[in-house]
Amino acid sequence: MTELASRSLLPAGLQDVLPPDAAHEAEVGVRLLGVFAGHGYERVKPPLVEFEEGLLSGTGAALANQTFRLMDPISQRMMAVRSDVTPQVARIAQSRLARAPRPLRLSYAEDILRVRGSELRPERQFGQVGYELIGAEGPAADAEVILLALEGLAALEIGPLSVDLNAPTLVTSLIASLGLDAETQRQLRRALDHKDAAEVERRAAKKAALFVALLAATGPAERAFDRLAKIELPAIARREAEALHALARLLDAAMPGLLLTIDPVEHRGFEYQTGISFSVFGVGVKAELGRGGRYRIDGAGREAETATGCTLYMDTLIGALGDVAPPRRVFVPHGSPAEAGRGLRAQGFVTLAGLAPVDDVVAEARRLGCGYVFKSGAATPVAS
Repeated sequence: MTELASRSLLPAGLQDVLPPDAAHEAEVGVRLLGVFAGHGYERVKPPLVEFEEGLLSGTGAALANQTFRLMDPISQRMMAVRSDVTPQVARIAQSRLARAPRPLRLSYAEDILRVRGSELRPERQFGQVGYELIGAEGPAADAEVILLALEGLAALEIGPLSVDLNAPTLVTSLIASLGLDAETQRQLRRALDHKDAAEVERRAAKKAALFVALLAATGPAERAFDRLAKIELPAIARREAEALHALARLLDAAMPGLLLTIDPVEHRGFEYQTGISFSVFGVGVKAELGRGGRYRIDGAGREAETATGCTLYMDTLIGALGDVAPPRRVFVPHGSPAEAGRGLRAQGFVTLAGLAPVDDVVAEARRLGCGYVFKSGAATPVAS
């Protein structure tokens, strides 16, 4: 390996984004933020690095094992690189925007860095475009967040779409009521996430029938709610199930025909959620396009707030959109009038100006990847 090649190596899970993909990703982010802004979501831009105790407290505590840390040479305090933007938006809402009227609507488009990738997303650095609705409770707020995600994805012409609704706290409260030790709770939680009915029966002991019934209440919304209604649940869990149903009715009324599924036992990826959560999928797209849900912002000396939001994953969106249509590039030979370039750009062309005379302008256009050359006052296609 040459010295140059060695210096060009990147750590696993990190990559350079090259033309035209980098420009395409930026354009997609701008289009999504425009949709969010149309609903009153204003953009914030938090820093890449914060002090560790701030970034990993409250909402961010669940992300500690995915967070890179480093020492600040100026303050001699430990800092952390964000592995998710939501905790930063929560901090901004509770500090810089503490006096802003509620509900507070904020959006963002930032890169994040994680210690490890996942099986479906091996990348450790990727873009998040999302939004948070802070200081609002109830199914109407949850519905706004989900419908906004669907509107943003529809603006990108990604679809058909489906939404999977979850109630991670429903099962958490049931498991806590069993009086199991921490390791058994973890194993039961894992079995439920993997939909392993045999392992659930073994771990849940006397409550096995209840948890197996919850596993069966997974799937298309109408069938799932019929099965949930027949399960005898404690009061807290019943309220969670009813809230899930109320949200589903709002979504169905707003978007008749939306493919809606229910999974009352899913917990993976919803570690800091404290209420209804959801994932958005595209038909034919392997990984989820985005996810979100309700969480609580620790007041840290101020009054705590409830919030809900959604994060869309830029790498998955770009994959769902497919290949980027190449721009129409035109070579403008050296010495052409400046007005020629301005006119071509007004027509939607990308102009590459010749910086010195060349003997064969067509050959030069081909060399530079241009499909057109400016000749006789117009963009003329270059014969292949």
